[in-house]
Amino acid sequence: MPFTFKQFHVDDRGCGMPVSTDGVMLGAWAALPDQGRVLDLGTGSGLLALMASQRSQAHITAVELDPDACRQAEANFAVSPWTERLQLVQCDVRDWHPSAPFDAIVCNPPYFTSGERSQRGQARAQARHVDTLSHDDLLNALVRLLHPKGCASLILPLVEGELLLTRLANSGLHLIRRTAVHSRADKPTQRLLLTLSRQPAEPVLDTLVIHSQDGGYSAAFCALTQDFYLKMGS
Repeated sequence: MPFTFKQFHVDDRGCGMPVSTDGVMLGAWAALPDQGRVLDLGTGSGLLALMASQRSQAHITAVELDPDACRQAEANFAVSPWTERLQLVQCDVRDWHPSAPFDAIVCNPPYFTSGERSQRGQARAQARHVDTLSHDDLLNALVRLLHPKGCASLILPLVEGELLLTRLANSGLHLIRRTAVHSRADKPTQRLLLTLSRQPAEPVLDTLVIHSQDGGYSAAFCALTQDFYLKMGS
């Protein structure tokens, strides 16, 4: 399905995972440098890479395993305003060894560790389950690809996010920010936005509420995403 944002267009019809609120939240929230090198790990449609291109003057590298998603991301990049700063690499990140580390990494990773696989096709199942990239594989890739002073930003459901955090002790990575995402203020945490770094620091712990009690978007969610959604903010 095609999506038009304020400065770019995304068609996700060839991708296992469609454009989602999770992806937009992460793309708007992620810690990014003004310059340097940014990696979108598992780009899918290219949404996060395009959002990073809008927010930063960095060179953006997008890595994707699925060939259909690669073709779709390449088409989305080609019609964006930032073609010259976007590079697409089709590979398994576990076997990929770039020439230099990245100042920031963004990733909306696979998260289901068990349960029934998607009935909507192999691409969607692969995008949603950790079969092709376990959380240990992900952490190893982040350590290997991240600059010593860089940071990686992820989004995961609550349970899977907490499980990933339990693996940090032996990974060489440290939590530096954790944002608990609630659909409404009176609802439990549904997602965790996480920033990890190779440098230890006292983590910032905060919350983000998507909807106000009247059902509209909260002021905080509007402020976060108004540079992207067409009908939000200026």
